[in-house]
Amino acid sequence: MRTYHKNPSTKGGVIISCPHGFHRFFPVGVYCSVSGSLLICPIFVFHLVGVRLFKLDLMKPGARVAAAIELLEELDVHWQQGGRTPADVVLARYHRRRRFIGSKDRGEISRQVYGVLRHEAQLEWWLERSGRGRSPRGMVLSGLVFLDNLSSPELSGLFDGDVYCPSPLSTEETDWVQAHAGQPLLHSDMPESVELNYPDWMQPMLQEVFGDQLAVAMAALNAEASVDLRVNTLKATRQQVMASLRKEEMEPMPTPFAADGVRLQKRGALTAMQAFRDGWFEIQDEGSQLVAEMVKARPGEMGIDFCAGAGGKTLALSARMENRGRILACDIAAARLNQMTPRLARAGVSNVKTRLLKSERDAYLEQRVASADWVLLDVPCSGTGLWRRSPDLKRRTSQRELEEVTKQQHQIA
Repeated sequence: MRTYHKNPSTKGGVIISCPHGFHRFFPVGVYCSVSGSLLICPIFVFHLVGVRLFKLDLMKPGARVAAAIELLEELDVHWQQGGRTPADVVLARYHRRRRFIGSKDRGEISRQVYGVLRHEAQLEWWLERSGRGRSPRGMVLSGLVFLDNLSSPELSGLFDGDVYCPSPLSTEETDWVQAHAGQPLLHSDMPESVELNYPDWMQPMLQEVFGDQLAVAMAALNAEASVDLRVNTLKATRQQVMASLRKEEMEPMPTPFAADGVRLQKRGALTAMQAFRDGWFEIQDEGSQLVAEMVKARPGEMGIDFCAGAGGKTLALSARMENRGRILACDIAAARLNQMTPRLARAGVSNVKTRLLKSERDAYLEQRVASADWVLLDVPCSGTGLWRRSPDLKRRTSQRELEEVTKQQHQIA
């Protein structure tokens, strides 16, 4: 439990400071009130005991629902205006602006948002079937009915109009809930693209690739992604990393295939761990780790990571090479390439040189490919492999964009 100190009384509010120097002013009135030993904030209750401040209550369940609706509204506006920011980035930015939201509350808000994004086609189908238009509030309500199996009385308790909670259900909403509560998510009248949650324009291509395994493949891509880490063998062993994760109660286990991978059975604040800050591990899907392993890079070699991006595979390759030899990490996007610099420093990697390319046919590369021991081409693609982690990609990917990516692949190859 985090301990804070209460400073002497301040006109119009209370100032709380923690031992590390963080100060926060709680104004009395609109934003919070002081009653005896209780400091009441918008959605939290703090208990003042002498010089210590304890957070007693989490967000109200209704406030979590309201936050999920607000986030989906923000995402809708952003994407409708042509924005390309992924959902996880928008969620992270939302939570940074609201530091008072605790980790458990962030997890529940994210669960509700991603539940809607993961089952967007199915939930929207149910709303449209009953003549209700799609809206963030309607989608969250639909998710609570079909994914969480909440009853009408339970939903009325969440949508109660209390401070920071959603407004009460309308008569139309109440009737819709009562008509659909207890029903399964899937319905025999759903088109295949809705039932399996993929864009309908992709149907011919997906059918050609997966054939009679389309349903199995789409079910796998619609499942929640596991949290995988790659141990940075330049600084730690898998045993050391797993021991540090157990202390944080994240229940680690070795990945099934990747030699240096760790899979978490329970999520946690990974980037806040000292082990992460010390460069012991990187957050990386097992599939990406296996790609790096397939290169079979050896110490002392010279290799080229052509579409390096933020450097996930570059870091894995460097560890495979024991930080000896040389890796040329290239990309045509400066923003992605710049993300690699702090990661290289944290991992203790010194055998990587980054290079911003002018184009896919940059003469700089042509001069060096011939002398390379290996070249890794992780070219831009449809992004379907990321649907598990970023279900919003289904909505953000258009047929025109896929055609452009295909053209770019040919140019790189």
